[in-house]
Amino acid sequence: MTSNAAALLLLALICFQFAAAQVPVDCCLSVSEKRLPYKNLLSYTIQEAGKGCDISATVFLNRHQMKLCVAHPDDNQWVRWLIKVLDKKKDAHS
Repeated sequence: MTSNAAALLLLALICFQFAAAQVPVDCCLSVSEKRLPYKNLLSYTIQEAGKGCDISATVFLNRHQMKLCVAHPDDNQWVRWLIKVLDKKKDAHS
């Protein structure tokens, strides 16, 4: 009886791990060098390579709910400036 319960628990654990590994992640596959107009941007997230995605990037969300991939802020001063602008806009509305 105990071995059946242990086997069932092990099977459940394996199934859980398999399901967790199959969670799709929406990643940027490349980045654009095009400068984005800050007035159309609503928010951003930072994508780190090795944490479910292949490359590091900054993902901006615009007014049309489109995700726009640009360089990681560590790699681009213009992206750091955009992030500061959005953070100030967010703080002003809080």
